[in-house]
Amino acid sequence: MDKLINQFEFGLFFWQIVIFVGLILLLKKFAWKPILDAVNEREEGIKNALLSAENAKKEMQNLKSDNEKLLADARAERDAMIKEAREIKEKMINDAKLEAQATGEKMIEQAKAAINSEKNAAMAELKNQVSSLSLEIAEKVLRDELSNKESQAKLVEKMLGDAKLN
Repeated sequence: MDKLINQFEFGLFFWQIVIFVGLILLLKKFAWKPILDAVNEREEGIKNALLSAENAKKEMQNLKSDNEKLLADARAERDAMIKEAREIKEKMINDAKLEAQATGEKMIEQAKAAINSEKNAAMAELKNQVSSLSLEIAEKVLRDELSNKESQAKLVEKMLGDAKLN
């Protein structure tokens, strides 16, 4: 440092200061404004980017809430559709049960009617057979009794006696 102070020249120092001030003036006139403009543009760009990011964030929140609403609506609609499908299923099962029950009752009634008609037909046929057999038996008994003249006369007298009493 002593060496620098010992070798100090005032003229050289003066010219260095002049050149330095001239350089600062030149920089101020030609470079400082474009540099400041670039810095200001950069600052504005950053501010705009931050505002855009904030707006995008708000928009994303709005979209998120809209999506949540849509999801809630879709879930509600899905639940309603599932409930409706269950109700339809239950109704179909109940209708099928009622129809099967009605068909079963109808078949039972038809079977009862068929049994009654068969029973009545069997009873009528039985009566016919009994009456036929009764006639045949009566005919055989009468033949046996009427084959004898004495028995024939007694039978006629008995019938005449019965007829007078009635």
